[in-house]
Amino acid sequence: MSQVDLRIIKTKEALHTALLTLLKNKPLESISISEICRNAKVNRGTFYLHYSQVGDLFEEYFREMMEDLANSYQEPYRHVVKIKTSELDPSTIRIFHHIEKYKEFYRIVFSKNVPLTYYYLLFEETKRLFTEDAKEHFQVNEGIDPNFYASYQANAILGMIIQWYKEGFQQKANVLNEQLVKILNLK
Repeated sequence: MSQVDLRIIKTKEALHTALLTLLKNKPLESISISEICRNAKVNRGTFYLHYSQVGDLFEEYFREMMEDLANSYQEPYRHVVKIKTSELDPSTIRIFHHIEKYKEFYRIVFSKNVPLTYYYLLFEETKRLFTEDAKEHFQVNEGIDPNFYASYQANAILGMIIQWYKEGFQQKANVLNEQLVKILNLK
């Protein structure tokens, strides 16, 4: 990787960190480019080299998180073609590890400091993962609308994450993995 690329990466990381720091105390629409630049220790020209507004910076970071979320979701499928919940090993579940790794981001998304739009974007991404999962790895029972199925699954997993958030992310991701497997195997 060239030195220029490394500088861009470091600049964007500093801008992301500055934005997340500011989001802890104020809504997205109240954050100015000047505040972000001051916190990131970059000038406005550098900001405008990469983004046109604060929302673009947040959306980029959000997309990066969603890409990591998708990779984490796919982890149990890396070594098998089809997953049977009765044989699912909790240690292969990585989605809660993703949340744990980026819990500061999720604290913000689930807070009242960002527009509800970002929660719905998270929901849509999670629903998309379940929709693709159903197409690739198993058949939804006949008579069940795949969109309702994916929405149900997305809300279930987000419900667990929100409960974890409400509890201050006190439990480790492994505990959530075990809880999910037990829930999936309820008879």
